[in-house]
Amino acid sequence: MIGGADGSTEAIVLPLERALAMADEHGLDLVEVSPNQNPPVCKLLDYGRFKFVQAKKAKEARRSQTRSEQREVQLTPRIGEHDIESKIRTVRDLLTGGAKVKVSVKFRGREITHPDLAVKVLRRVAEAVASQAKLERAPTMEAKALSIILAPAGSQAVAAVVGGKGADAQDQNA
Repeated sequence: MIGGADGSTEAIVLPLERALAMADEHGLDLVEVSPNQNPPVCKLLDYGRFKFVQAKKAKEARRSQTRSEQREVQLTPRIGEHDIESKIRTVRDLLTGGAKVKVSVKFRGREITHPDLAVKVLRRVAEAVASQAKLERAPTMEAKALSIILAPAGSQAVAAVVGGKGADAQDQNA
C-alpha cells in the first residue's frame, strides 16, 4: 500500500516493482512506514529532506531545553571561619552560573551525635546567599550527611533554614 506522492492521504495497493518505478518517476524514495501491516504500508517522499527536517526539529528541541545542573559543596560541622567564607563564595558563583547547589555537611565519627552544629552551618550558608538563592529542599539526613538544595533565585528567596523535625527545639537549647 502506498500513500500519494503529493502528500495526499489516498492509499493505493501496488506490487513492489510498480511502487519502486512510481517513486523513480517522481524522483522520490519509497519508505516503509508500517511493515507489520498486511500489506506493508510505504510512502513516497524525499528521504534526505525528511532526515534534514527531523534533525532540525531535534536541534531546536535541544536548544529550547534548559539544563538543570546540580553541583555539590561539602562542609564539615567544625569548619573554620575562612573556609566557610570560601565555600560561600563558591556557592554564590555556582548559583550565578545557573546551577542548583547541594550543600552537604558531612559527619565523621561521633560528630553525628550533634546535628545542631550542622544545622547552624547550613543556616549560615543559606542566609549568606539568601538574595541569590531559594531553598528548594529543606535539610535532610542522607547517610552520614545533612544537606540542603539551593536553586538560583526565582520568585522567593531563602527565608530561614529550619533543620527539619526537632531542629527548633535543638536551636532553643543551644
